[in-house]
Parts: sequence; C-alpha cells; structure tokens
Amino acid sequence: MLQITDLTYRIAGRTLLERASVMLPSGAKTGFVGRNGAGKSTLFRLITGDSAPESGEIRVPKGLRIGQVAQEAPGTEQTLVEVVLAADTERARLLEEAETATDPLRIAEIHTRLADIDAHTAEARAARILAGLGFDAEAQARPCSSFSGGWRMRVALAAVLFSEPDLLLLDEPTNYLDLEGTLWLESYISRYPHQVLLISHDRDLLNKAVDSIVHLDQLKLTFYRGGYDSFDRQRRESLLLQEKNREKQEAQRKHMQAFVDRFRAKATKARQAQSRLKMLEKMEPIAAVVETDALPISFPDPEGRLAPPIIRLENVAVGYGDTTILSRLSLNIDNDDRIALLGSNGNGKSTFAKLIAGRLERQSGEITKAAKLKVAFFAQHQLDELMPAESPVAHVRRLMPDAPEAKVRARVARFGLPTSRMETPARDLSGGEKARLLLGLATFEGPHLLILDEPTNHLDIESREALIHAVNEFDGAVILISHDRHLVEACADRLWLVADGGVRSFDGDMEDYRRLILQKDKPDRGNAREAAKSAAAAEPEDDRTAQEKRREAADRRARQAPLRKEIQAAEKEMARLQEKIGKLDEALSDPDFFRKDAERATKFAKERAYLEKKLVRTEEQWLELSTELEGG
Repeated sequence: MLQITDLTYRIAGRTLLERASVMLPSGAKTGFVGRNGAGKSTLFRLITGDSAPESGEIRVPKGLRIGQVAQEAPGTEQTLVEVVLAADTERARLLEEAETATDPLRIAEIHTRLADIDAHTAEARAARILAGLGFDAEAQARPCSSFSGGWRMRVALAAVLFSEPDLLLLDEPTNYLDLEGTLWLESYISRYPHQVLLISHDRDLLNKAVDSIVHLDQLKLTFYRGGYDSFDRQRRESLLLQEKNREKQEAQRKHMQAFVDRFRAKATKARQAQSRLKMLEKMEPIAAVVETDALPISFPDPEGRLAPPIIRLENVAVGYGDTTILSRLSLNIDNDDRIALLGSNGNGKSTFAKLIAGRLERQSGEITKAAKLKVAFFAQHQLDELMPAESPVAHVRRLMPDAPEAKVRARVARFGLPTSRMETPARDLSGGEKARLLLGLATFEGPHLLILDEPTNHLDIESREALIHAVNEFDGAVILISHDRHLVEACADRLWLVADGGVRSFDGDMEDYRRLILQKDKPDRGNAREAAKSAAAAEPEDDRTAQEKRREAADRRARQAPLRKEIQAAEKEMARLQEKIGKLDEALSDPDFFRKDAERATKFAKERAYLEKKLVRTEEQWLELSTELEGG
C-alpha cells in the first residue's frame, strides 16, 4: 500500500502540491494523470526519496522495492541481455557468492533462493522482454554502446521490468517506443504481478493497462477506480454537480444577504438578520469549476482541390547512399486519404515519410506529383530547429512581414498557444508548446498533404484530443506515424504496413494488428510480421470488403466536409446573434431607458424580437445539419 497524507511541496516559490492525500491499494495498477507541469514527475521523486516534501508524509511498507527507469540510458560494452540481467542485483549477488561459497548449508540456501526467484530462466525472461520492446536475437547480442539514445532507453525500460520491483514507477514509458512496443507494454503492465504507478498521456494505454486513476489537479490528488474513460466520465459528472451546487449556494447566499440588508436595522427582525449573517460567515464557498480543456488547434485548409492521385509511386526504391531501405513501392495517395503507417521502428516508416515529403530522393522508379502540391512535414526532432531566443510571435512575423500585429497574434492563437506565452522565447516553452508552434509553422501555407511523424510525444491528453479534432477537420490528405493507438483509430481510414523492405496495405483494423503483435506463440517481432504478411495475402474477398469500407469512410468524410463548414458557419452566426441580443438586453434592462428615449427603446425592442426569431431559425438549421452529419 502507498499512502500519501497532507503532502505539500513547493519549488522556486511555486506550489505543486498542497495538503494532498491519496491511498493506493496494494497491487493496484494506477495511471497518474494531470496537465503538463502540474507536478507528476515531482511526486515520483518524492516517493523515491530524491526530494523531500515541505510537510506531510509518504508511507510505504518496510522493505518495499521501488523501481523506475534510469534517467541515463546505459552505454556500456555489455550486451543488451547482460545489461538487463544485471538489473536483478539479488540474482547477480547470489550467483557470484555461489562461485566462492564453501559452507554446504550456505550453498544450499543460495540455490534454494535462486530457485525461488526463478533465476535459471532469467536469460529467457530477459530475452522475451527485449524482444517485446523491439530487439531481435541479433540485436540482443550487440553491445549497448552501439545503439542510439532512444534505443538505449528501451534497454533501461527492459532492465527495470526484468527486476520486477514491488512498486514500479513508469514516467511516460512510451515516448521511446513505437506502436508495436506500446501494444506489448500495455499487455505486460496489465499482467505485471506487483503494484504499478504509471504517468502517461496515452489514452488507450490508460484504458487497457491500469485499473485505477490518480488525478493531480488544483494541487490535490484524487483517486478514481477504472481506466481513463471511466475517470473522465466520473470527473465530468462531479464537475457538473459541483457547478450546480455552487450556483444553488450562490442563489442561497444572495437571498440571505438580501434579507440581512433589508431587515438588520429593524428591531423586530434584527435577531433573524443576525442569525442569517452568522450562517453566511460559516458557509464554506463552493469553488467555481476551473476550465482545464486545452486550447484548440487548427490547420489552414489547402487552396484549391487537386485531381487525384496527388502522388503516384511506380516501382520506387529509396534508401541512404548505396543502402536500400524500401523497394518495389507502387502506391497512390489521394487528396482525401487518411493513412497510418504501421511497423516497428527501424523498418522504414520515417524513410517513407521523408520520401513522400521530398526530403529524400528516390534511388529508382518514378514518382509523379500533382502540380502545385504543397506538403507539410512534422517530426519531433524538428523541435530543435526552432530559434531558441525568438518568441512564437517572432517566428510567425518572419512569415507575415507586412501583416499588422493583430493578424500575426491571431495566427499564433490558431496554433493553440495562449496569449500569455506568445512573447516567451522558444527555449522557455514547454515541450507541448514547442510542438504546437512547430505544427503551426509546418502547416502555415495550407498544405494539400500533412505528414505527422510522432506528433504526440510532448502533448498531454487534452492537447492530443485537440490534435485529433484538427486532423479530422483538415480538408487535405494526412499520413500519420504514431505510437498512440487512440490517435490512429480516431484519424486513419487506411493502414499501411511498413515491413520486410516494402509498404503494403494492411486490410484489418487496429485490434487485428494488436492480436498479431501479441500472439503468445510468436517469440519475436519477425514472426508477427510474417503472420501479418500471410493475413494480408489470405481471403481476398474479405480484404476487398475491408478496402471498400475504408473507401466508403473516405467518401463519407469528403461528403461531410461541406456540412461541417455549414455547421461551423451556423455556430458563428449563433454566437454573433447571442452577443447582439445580450447587448440589447443590457440596454433595455435600464428602467429609465423608455422614459428618456422612448423611440430608441422601442426600436431596440423590435430589433431584439427580430434577432430572437433569427436566432431560433439559425438554431433549427444547426440542429438539422448536425443531425444530417451524425446520420451520414
């Protein structure tokens, strides 16, 4: 059991936790959520003892082993398997002692304990974990120093999983994983035999791998049973009830205050007035609901619709230097496609994306692109290309040198950046704010094709939802690479598998792909890829049906695009009418208005009646369009 009581912690004058309390049951698998910068990673440091709270306490059972991924990835000459095996320090110590022990009783104790901790299957277990995280048998035998930083972080994750601590702390473990690794980790955590506390913004992971949620909000910790969707529903219901109770309390307070103000001076009512005044003083105000939804993101639509296909590949090969990564690529991309690329890291997804974006030349074959085609490309490594000393406004002003300041700021606002951060140097922006800025800059010219390579790594759950809405409202083609299954399922109509040196259609859904990755009888990813290949080649009638469904989905989105624009126009008109009616109501509420200027007051009343009728008609039109959209 992990128990946190009245915990307060401040850093650099900023309060992150204030008298926060929560209790996590033994064996619970808990997702830890909250806005970026709220203090989730800080709480991990408090749990491990790396930081000390200002007040309050954290209680864990005596002797509890706490494990978390090392902050620095191992870079030794040990093989991957050796690095992972070394994480079980008890096993390593017992094996070393067994080599030198001479006391028969002690030798017996050592071998009994080795049997208890299943030491003799350790190498096989380590190999399975590494395979699940994307390392085949050949890679596992290589020295850790031969891998890049991202791959080493996977080794660090494998090591802590292998050590099986009593309390496993995982802070955004999917940031260095591909979709395949994320699916494997989801399954692994759900079967983990001990307690887990997991920081993640991956909605699917939080729905499938955990059985409870702790929410850090307004400096407090709140425990919810169930996965993320259950938490989200419970929280919204709680906020709605809180707001209703607050409104009810406010009405009650106004009524009591009015009584006090009216009768406190009257001797016959003074006692009642004084009683109500004391009640008012004792009444604990119910806090107003603080809106925490992320600012929306929007992408400008392309100017003009290009004739399909916008890109055609015929027997294309691509690679680096003399090394070919992908070959025999014969594919079409249409102007309404929503394509997600599947496949393990290292198979060529980013290579394919760079080829389509024009950042990598073909080695052979033909690529035909539509005239005037604009392609936007976003990749996480581009965050380093932002100018550190320049603000978001300065970045945008370079692209709009002659525009007035108001238009420049309005464009920055479309990126989903608040006014308070518009003048902040890029180096001081959070990872999520940098990602929003880069997304806005990449799509500035209104591309016909948007390529997103792992766009969610620095985005919290609310910002990921904002990205989903932006992609779905974008009136162009999209190619998506992401380890976030929720994003893929919400945005993609077509799945392409990048494997075995090629790119081909995967005619199943994400659940089919998940089953392929997690097949219990498949020892490594290679066999899963073979299974995927066999599945794609089998049952052509079913494949054709799946293709037709995807095409129908794309056609439906194309049909719905005008409807969506009409709905947005109706919503803007309703907001405009409501604002005008509000101003008229404010003027008409003055009791002296009719006496001072009866003619103008009558004109206002007539205009209000006209606007009210127009608002009703607009609302009816909006309702009809929304119903048609939902039914289409």
